[in-house]
Amino acid sequence: MAKTLRSLEGQVVAITGGGRGIGRATATALIAKGARVAIGDIDAPLAERTASELGSGTIGLPLDVTDRASFAGFLDEVERQLGPLDVLVNNAGIMPVGPFVAETDAAAERLVDINIHGVILGSKLAIERFAPRGRGHIVQLASIAGKGGFPGGAAYCATKHAVVGLTEALRSELRGTGIEMHQVLPIGVNTELYSGVGAARGFPTAEPVDVANTIVELLQTGKFELFVPRTAGAATRLQALMPRRVAEAIIRLTKGDQLLLSADPVARAAYEARINGVPAGPVAVAAEREKDAA
Repeated sequence: MAKTLRSLEGQVVAITGGGRGIGRATATALIAKGARVAIGDIDAPLAERTASELGSGTIGLPLDVTDRASFAGFLDEVERQLGPLDVLVNNAGIMPVGPFVAETDAAAERLVDINIHGVILGSKLAIERFAPRGRGHIVQLASIAGKGGFPGGAAYCATKHAVVGLTEALRSELRGTGIEMHQVLPIGVNTELYSGVGAARGFPTAEPVDVANTIVELLQTGKFELFVPRTAGAATRLQALMPRRVAEAIIRLTKGDQLLLSADPVARAAYEARINGVPAGPVAVAAEREKDAA
């Protein structure tokens, strides 16, 4: 007998990094299920514009996930406008790519601040709200990079391994409290973050809506972990059972070890400039405008 799906009608959901990409797609999918959604983004005008475009009472608020006061203020405002928080989706994250030794210390620190500290901070603040109520959900945007290592994204992989470890530990720590942890592990997703990066053989790039629908499934079923696509999860679990030399040979065969190292720098220029807070050159600016117009 099929398990009855939980209703998301009226659930208050806060999504970090919700102005674009996976965050926006997740907001759209949850709104379709009747949830009341708030999106937070470091780009406050973008958050407001996205919320206005999505409608259905969605609110867009400024959010810096690396700053406790900003994150706490965001959740306070969500609860003031929409009601007690039911779900936090820790979606905000960045992915600089390139040779490890070429990555600046400043870029590595920003990566850790957003991808690890931001997730830790958001999880703490949500649990503080959920614990007295005996209920709540935290969804972490991890990655298949949290289960393996991909050349050209060493520090990024480290952050996603941290997210997986954090989520698994909290799942055990919170058992019996009514607070549920969930994690979604996509392969490359067709967003700005993944611009200029190809797909591994046999594993086509996913779409934001695929990840969004998986998040909905996690919340409706109570499952802890899902890969996007499912075949990526099966392959990951199978490789974990293999001798290392065999697993690594398969990764080389599928070109998974070349994806990030061979990323197109021109296609990524606007994104890399934005996440590092530096002015983009004319080619990058043109690419960014083309994305916004799409």
